[in-house]
Amino acid sequence: MSEPAPSYEILQDRRHFEDLSEGEAVVLATAKISKEMIFEFARQFDPLPFHLDEAAAKKSLLGGLAASGWQTAAISLRLFVDGFLGELASLGGLGFSNLKWLRPVMAGDTIGGRVTISNLKPSRTRRGWGIVTFDFDIRNQNNQPVMTMCLTNLVARRPAPALQDPTPQDPT
Repeated sequence: MSEPAPSYEILQDRRHFEDLSEGEAVVLATAKISKEMIFEFARQFDPLPFHLDEAAAKKSLLGGLAASGWQTAAISLRLFVDGFLGELASLGGLGFSNLKWLRPVMAGDTIGGRVTISNLKPSRTRRGWGIVTFDFDIRNQNNQPVMTMCLTNLVARRPAPALQDPTPQDPT
């Protein structure tokens, strides 16, 4: 017996696996990275001196106050959810690969970019699921690449239509 597609009511009006195509891309909105954002994130999640102290940051390899790479990834994911993923019948993430921080994101920078569907594959073990790979290309206000990564996500497939019973029914 095959497993039915997930029947989450919240997913009904969203785009499903069958609605997607390889090569489809979305241009993300942008986010301006403030000094305060960098300090707040660093205090909670990445308390290294070049994220918390402007003088230490100037002396560092980064040459100034820079956002954590994890902050860049988190902001990029938020932009993606707001601009595309939030409209999908997403069942959750499977992970990411090829994460590269190519250039520091400095206080005052604005980041945005493009996310492209690079692979669509039906799940081999779960008929109601599809596996989608998204390629991120995140850039700063000067169109310089700052981060790339591949994100793999589960997306619900549309349920197969019920087959009609070919036997006429007695209306009485």
